[in-house]
Amino acid sequence: MSAVADVLGGVALLAGALLSLAAGIGVLRFPDVLDRMHAATKPQVLGVLLLLLGLALRLRDPMDLGMIALVAVFQLATAPVAAQMIGRAAYRSGRVNRGLLDTDELAGQQPPRAGR
Repeated sequence: MSAVADVLGGVALLAGALLSLAAGIGVLRFPDVLDRMHAATKPQVLGVLLLLLGLALRLRDPMDLGMIALVAVFQLATAPVAAQMIGRAAYRSGRVNRGLLDTDELAGQQPPRAGR
């Protein structure tokens, strides 16, 4: 059973590393802010979760598993919020090509005034 967990952990670590590499390449190579934001959040989060799964399968200590679970929860809680804020800031600063958007849900909204 231990050997199977080690092999599965190694596979998860390798898959997570490859997804994180793909996310980094996407951030460097994609032309638009929204494309880069997508590359920075979607495969990167799955890559980190696979890395954490691989670590959990390899370490198997309850104290380590608790810490790994906390890291996973914080990653899942912060990445979508950061992507939302980056996308909204890019839209408001005019760095988004609005012609490429399928739906522009922010088109009628006014940016908030300072002091509100």
